[in-house]
Amino acid sequence: MLKCSLLGAPTQDGASQQGCLMGPDAFRTAGIVQTLQELGHEVTDLGNLKPNPMPITPHNNPAIHDLDGIVGWAHALSEAAFDMARSSDLPIFLGGDHSMSIGTVPGITKYSAEQGRPQFVLWLDAHPDIHTLATTSSGNLHGTPVAYFTGREGFQGHYPDLSHAVDPQNMCMMGIRSIDPEEREFLSQSPITVHDMRSIDENGVVVPLRSFLGKVAKAKGALHVSLDVDFLDPSIAPAVGTTVPGGATFREAHLIMEMLCDSGLMTSLEMVELNPFLDERGRTAQLMTDLCASLLGRKVLDRPTNRM
Repeated sequence: MLKCSLLGAPTQDGASQQGCLMGPDAFRTAGIVQTLQELGHEVTDLGNLKPNPMPITPHNNPAIHDLDGIVGWAHALSEAAFDMARSSDLPIFLGGDHSMSIGTVPGITKYSAEQGRPQFVLWLDAHPDIHTLATTSSGNLHGTPVAYFTGREGFQGHYPDLSHAVDPQNMCMMGIRSIDPEEREFLSQSPITVHDMRSIDENGVVVPLRSFLGKVAKAKGALHVSLDVDFLDPSIAPAVGTTVPGGATFREAHLIMEMLCDSGLMTSLEMVELNPFLDERGRTAQLMTDLCASLLGRKVLDRPTNRM
């Protein structure tokens, strides 16, 4: 049994479409608290966080929008993530767009560093989200968290100062299938491990994930899992503003969750980019909740029949 703490982060300033602020409550409506309790875990729902208003320095990239809101969320989420990691076995963050990782990952990483453990991140996403403030052409800051928390240059004086960065060698991306030229060029020279959907088509998910988990285990690392709705194929998960065809299937996604559960290595989780405004009768929220259940111990034979 794990002592789990849940925190909603109703962020939507980092995305181009409105609706992600309803994501945390959609998870609750889908029964995430009850689902985890039925699996034997102790669950504390901390409600929804609010951002800390912060003075910010405007950036000279005219495409950037809502920088002040993003920075406010980053400060609040970093503090909350650190506190949750200190007081529970498994912090779970419910989003909200992926800009929330600008706060969650640094907070978790700070705690891991204080425990003397290297931080690892499994990034399940259609996008690498490795733009800097200077390279983003859309200005949507949910495309910047990985660049920031791995210590890439270009955020000083705007995003909060990092106490501890994630070593890029400890980062694994799976499901990538939409990448901008600047991101592709940077990743070609980066030690970040990237398994795009072609790689998954050719090799499956077991071999690359097993290799990464072996690396985490050998280093006695802490593992943060960041699950974006658009990691999944939009035919099974339509509730996301950045749909990209060709994503992970139902079984691929559950297999990844089951392998993570079996490993016992995950120390924190975030589920992001759920936009209930774009959903179909809540089926994406339900699927994400079911994936969380697989992460925390639900077996194939225990899975309930879908409602008719």
